[in-house]
Amino acid sequence: MEKTITVLPGDGIGPEVMKGALRVLKAIESRFQHRFTVTEMPIGGKAIDETGNPLPPETLEQCKKSDAVLLGAVGGPKWDGMDQRPEHGLLQIRKELNVFANLRPVKAFSPLADISPLKPELIENVDLVFVRELTGGLYFAQPKGRSGSDEAVDTLYYHRQEIERVVKKAFELAASRTGKLTSVDKANVLESSKLWREVVNEIAMSFPDVKVDHMLVDNAAMQLVRNPAQFDVIVTENMFGDILSDEASMITGSLGMLASASLSEEGAGLFEPVHGSAPDIAGTNTANPLGMVLSAAMMLRHSFHMNEEADAIEMAVQEVLNAKFRTGDIQTKKSRVSTTDEMVEQLVYRLEEDAAAATLLEIYV
Repeated sequence: MEKTITVLPGDGIGPEVMKGALRVLKAIESRFQHRFTVTEMPIGGKAIDETGNPLPPETLEQCKKSDAVLLGAVGGPKWDGMDQRPEHGLLQIRKELNVFANLRPVKAFSPLADISPLKPELIENVDLVFVRELTGGLYFAQPKGRSGSDEAVDTLYYHRQEIERVVKKAFELAASRTGKLTSVDKANVLESSKLWREVVNEIAMSFPDVKVDHMLVDNAAMQLVRNPAQFDVIVTENMFGDILSDEASMITGSLGMLASASLSEEGAGLFEPVHGSAPDIAGTNTANPLGMVLSAAMMLRHSFHMNEEADAIEMAVQEVLNAKFRTGDIQTKKSRVSTTDEMVEQLVYRLEEDAAAATLLEIYV
């Protein structure tokens, strides 16, 4: 099966972790007889340096005609103070691709229990997914700006339709998992949250098998560290989702472990690790590639419907962690520090080894 992928390595450690993800996808190509046509384009700071625009029209055009988009990371102190910031390219591409639903899985890996700041018994059964509304809310609504040096305004705006589509996506996901959905809002204060809660209750009537809880965002922040295993699917608006999913990332012990998928109603999905560009370690071959690799697995699952292939990558990640290979951010007392390249080599080795074993099984059965 042939699929087209636009690759946006971006800035900082983005190109390094992207290189690793592409090596893993090459192994998937070989093992499952697929063909991925990859086109690399600039975004963020790199694009500003080359074109003066954090999202050049050529990059956007290429993304829109692809089956999926893989993004590394954007930003860095080099572009601080500029009118055009790398992050503007990231917000714009989300808006232009209309990727309204951001899925962020948070799963505890048992070999990494020692690096989580939470007690092992609290994270043992954690397997949750955030569904964050991604193209509306405080980050996008107008008016916003400064009035002199003493006043600033940002507007929190949602239309019912924006809420309905992301909430429906969350209900569908919850129905395919354990049938439990937690909707997070601030309905005791915000009018937008009151509308959010109304919409959730309306859509709930179409999903009678899904149990729905409403939780205020401040309580949700507390519950994520008190008892994270109580959650399965969490749906919330843009800013709340941004903050809470970063908080929940520490359940795993490192942002470097977390993947994300941003999905549209139709058209290319956008897949990227949760971590930033980490310019302080760029070029040192020490970045954790697993968040980027797991984002590629989410691409296979959600955009290409290649569930077996995604399972193979996720199993390889688990096996590498079981074998105590670690980058510095996830190092434990019983492991040694591996480079970015070494982690990727171990993943590819396991994907190729499993493929060889499957071939031998076919021969002898």
